[in-house]
Amino acid sequence: MTSILSSKVVEALESDAELSPELARMMKNARRASDFLKALAHENRLLLLCLLSERERSVTELEKLLSRRQTTVSQQRARLRLDGLVTTRRDGKTIYYSVADASTLKFVKVIYEMFCSEAGSAKRSP
Repeated sequence: MTSILSSKVVEALESDAELSPELARMMKNARRASDFLKALAHENRLLLLCLLSERERSVTELEKLLSRRQTTVSQQRARLRLDGLVTTRRDGKTIYYSVADASTLKFVKVIYEMFCSEAGSAKRSP
């Protein structure tokens, strides 16, 4: 199995040093990763991001596609906005949502491949 840790991190972990700069950086990034995963840890937020990974969509369109109450969808959109995972654009009275950045889009596509594509679903079937 290949190591995902850099040699500096492995060195820091194996040494008797209190806390190396490399390990401190890794801990900070682990917190960011944890916050990112928490933002995604809800099925409706994942569904919203999957729909938005295809293209920009209006609020009305998202509500129809998800067949959820307006308040439920609104709460999840707000959480995604707060966490910086989606951006909005207004055109008159219509608000459009899109995935905020390429990193989030890449992550959503990996999740889709793992759990929603035919190949990924087949691997996880009992």
